[in-house]
Amino acid sequence: MAAPRDWLGAVEEEISGRQGSSGVEVVFPSDPATPAPLCPHGPTLLFVKVNQGKEETRRFYACSACRDRKDCNFFQWEDEKLSEARLAAREAHNRRCQPPLSRTQCAERYLKFIELPLPQRKFCQRCQQLLLPDDWEKHREHRVVGDISVGQLRRPSLLLYPLENKKTNAQYLFAERTCHFLVDLLSTLGFTRVLCVGTPRLHELIRLKASGDQKSNIKSLLLDIDFRYSQFYMEDSFCHYNMFNHHFFDGKAALEVCRTFLQEDKGEGVIMVTDPPFGGLVEPLAVTFKKLIAMWKEGQSQDSSHKELPVFWIFPYFFESRIRQFFPSFCMLDYQVDYDNHALYKHGKTGRKQSPVRIFTNIPPNKIILPSEEGYRFCPLCQRYVSLENQHCEHCNSCTSKDGRKWNHCFLCKKCVKPSWTHCSMCGRCALPDHSCGAPKDGCFICGELDHKRSSCPKIAASRRVDKAVRKQKQRKSNKMKMEATKEQSMNHTSVTRRKKRRERAHQYLCS
Repeated sequence: MAAPRDWLGAVEEEISGRQGSSGVEVVFPSDPATPAPLCPHGPTLLFVKVNQGKEETRRFYACSACRDRKDCNFFQWEDEKLSEARLAAREAHNRRCQPPLSRTQCAERYLKFIELPLPQRKFCQRCQQLLLPDDWEKHREHRVVGDISVGQLRRPSLLLYPLENKKTNAQYLFAERTCHFLVDLLSTLGFTRVLCVGTPRLHELIRLKASGDQKSNIKSLLLDIDFRYSQFYMEDSFCHYNMFNHHFFDGKAALEVCRTFLQEDKGEGVIMVTDPPFGGLVEPLAVTFKKLIAMWKEGQSQDSSHKELPVFWIFPYFFESRIRQFFPSFCMLDYQVDYDNHALYKHGKTGRKQSPVRIFTNIPPNKIILPSEEGYRFCPLCQRYVSLENQHCEHCNSCTSKDGRKWNHCFLCKKCVKPSWTHCSMCGRCALPDHSCGAPKDGCFICGELDHKRSSCPKIAASRRVDKAVRKQKQRKSNKMKMEATKEQSMNHTSVTRRKKRRERAHQYLCS
């Protein structure tokens, strides 16, 4: 599963705090023993609304995978107590939202499907489902295609409609150019197993090449949130998985499939390639990837404890600082990743129209050869391949461009900046010519420093103490108001009771 949302929208949301406006950050509780409530996409995440300089007092749980409540409307305050009836209703709703068939049932149906003669192999485009003869009558009014070949079964991403909701899990699938480059690169680097986290088209090509090329011995395991792929793969080659909360929908069985795959051959020869949704927060993704890395390390000997699981994290270049905050050993390659079904993510365009998607990796960049026929060259000073437009700066002693254009060195800022930026004497930094002078700079919501986010601020403890004091003060005020309201209601009730008794006595007197 590739990239939902337009990348400009993703940037606006990820760096909203840098503009001084409010934003939402994920919180990882210090007490992991308290389980998070569940939604149809697995355990929810804990969020908090933050503004420049302060944190809202109340935290809440929301879906880990969906950023729009129209797609998953789960919402619960952290301190909210739910009745048994609401909990039961929620559990029933979660069950209704799960796929109609279990993982085992899907595998059994696939084995029956491939045994059918070609004229009986049918696929319902409306329901996005492989059909067995017993299913034909139910789908008689639907648009059904027949003669599904083995080649089509091996390329399900060409058979399935890409999901189109840009805010949740829209599928922008790798172009053939990118797929072939990655497969050839992985083979050249000597990897024999690839854990594909949200990269269905790469998974397909690896398996397709292995089935047709006796020299190719690369195996692949796909982890993806799109359960439709479970129709086309056995249990050992696909796991229904949410990368935002490290949740395996099929439980321990799927978890063990992933663990076995990572730890095979004592963890040698395996690499993780991931292409997360660009609209998702970086921090929960980093936490998930660290859990997968820890799973791989469980199979390592003590002598290999210093080793790292090789990773290709495919993401836009403007998230470089966030990714390196969690993985300092990662570097960004100049290779432009492009997609079949997205107008912007295309290689070969010029200026700002070039694909912003890059590969972040902990593999030394001098080991990764980028194709010269696609416009890449080797820089002997940087000891890595860069794009032709990325010129080496003698002042920075680096090829500094991030977006494929030639950057200019600013002697006042003492660094290279985008060609569209100019130095602002009022702000004391380079920015777009039409920027707002004096606007809040990038940095932490609490202290304003530029080298960290709010979640890792050294002053966060003091800020939380203040927030706690404010919460207590508000709670005392609320309790006082409730007590006064209760007292007033009690007094009103007593007064009404007394008037009623007086009326009854008067009535009895008149009647006598």
